[in-house]
Amino acid sequence: MRRARRVVLGAGGAVVLLAALDAYVVVTVLIDVAEDVGIPLNHLERATPIVTGFLLGYVAAMPLLGRLSDRYGRRPLIHACLAAFALGSVLTALAAGEVMVVTGRAVQGVAGGALLPITMALIGDLWDERERPLALGAVGAAQELGSALGPLYGGLLAGIPSLVVAGVELGGWHAIFWINVPLAALAALAIHLTVPATPAPGPDRSPETGTSRPERVDGIGGALLALALGLLVIGLYNPDPATAVLPPWGPPVIAAGVLTGVAFVWWEIRSPVRLLDLTGARKGPLLATLGVSFLAGAALLVTMVFVQLTAQTLLGEQALGAALVLARFLAALTVAALLGGLLARRFGDRAVAVAGMALAAGGYGLMSRWPLDLAAAGFVVDRDLVIAGLGLGLVIAPVSAAVLRVSAAAQHGVASAAVVVARMMGMLIGIAAVSAWGFYRFQSLTAHLDTPLPFGVDPPAYQRRLADYTAQVQAALHTEYTEMFLVTAFICVAGAALAVLMPRRR
Repeated sequence: MRRARRVVLGAGGAVVLLAALDAYVVVTVLIDVAEDVGIPLNHLERATPIVTGFLLGYVAAMPLLGRLSDRYGRRPLIHACLAAFALGSVLTALAAGEVMVVTGRAVQGVAGGALLPITMALIGDLWDERERPLALGAVGAAQELGSALGPLYGGLLAGIPSLVVAGVELGGWHAIFWINVPLAALAALAIHLTVPATPAPGPDRSPETGTSRPERVDGIGGALLALALGLLVIGLYNPDPATAVLPPWGPPVIAAGVLTGVAFVWWEIRSPVRLLDLTGARKGPLLATLGVSFLAGAALLVTMVFVQLTAQTLLGEQALGAALVLARFLAALTVAALLGGLLARRFGDRAVAVAGMALAAGGYGLMSRWPLDLAAAGFVVDRDLVIAGLGLGLVIAPVSAAVLRVSAAAQHGVASAAVVVARMMGMLIGIAAVSAWGFYRFQSLTAHLDTPLPFGVDPPAYQRRLADYTAQVQAALHTEYTEMFLVTAFICVAGAALAVLMPRRR
């Protein structure tokens, strides 16, 4: 029995890793994808939905489809999610325009977001209370491994040479998504052979028959959460940031999103069936801890997207080279995630979380002072990325441990999912908000520039004008990126302040 459960754990961890890889893989090839679907480099704001579309689907689907697995069984839902994940991958790989690539990524996100809570629920079915935390930790490690390996994984696959078969491009960034089809099929086969076919046992039993009744699903709560996040993302997305940070519809749509979020909280307080039921947990420390996870997620994705863009635009790196620049941050993040758990045992979750967010704030403050000539900066770039990665990495284990500590043992699966949901929501809202400001700054800094044309001037004069234009665009990009890193530093300062309210060590 124990060996069979280890096999189930391996299969479940593999599907979680597959979804987690694709949550971050696109940051490596965002410029390549944008160019191929017709988005010019001076309007990269139009590429934002490629990132936020996946995250929105991921976060919105995570709690609701996890609950559906309680009713219909773990294995059927995992199979359905893997099939949808493969479909979304095919749509993305075939995309020739913005709408199709965003649609494909959103379908991937919905399917991928459901795999984590379903796998956690499966662990709750098969492991007893004493052994469950170790199994949940293994699944959580697969999720974190995806964030660390995703950009490098994408960079390696994007290096596959161009290959056209029957008019379909299989190489380059397309390979990242084509390879998901056989991987999803292999994962489905592993799940079919290892996961029990019987529906998940519901805790609610009929008093007349003694048989299990399927749990009710909080469809209203799920719809309110998805609507609130969708409205916030739409309100923050500005396809023409030349004159304002927000689009004309931004303020009213954001206000509607906030009101819908309030309605979601009101519903979750009063509803007998909840998406994330943590009844009995101490609300103040719990909300503070989830808030730290939210802010850490915002800082994490801003880093992964804009360090990658910095390396490709200011350093002239290709996808893999840019991923290797980001690897300094990711390696430090991974090492610090392990170190954070050891330090938390000695000094407590709260102290380590405060120190980690403060250290990350210092790292981003240094990154906001990067010189225009990054190629000559050398060690400075590596040092600052490592400092920021160490800071954010230190927060991972204390946040997860603190949430488990303030919740009952029977709620540990839900509590672990809540940490991930909070972090992914931070990524979604953080990248939408920070990029809205950054792209507005770039457009305002380059509004006065006229693209030089090779007509009516001699070649040397045209080359001088082109060089001057390129230098001014590079300077505008430098200003945009450094200001965004400064904003991220303030996000981490807010996270350190909120971490002070996390639960005390016993």
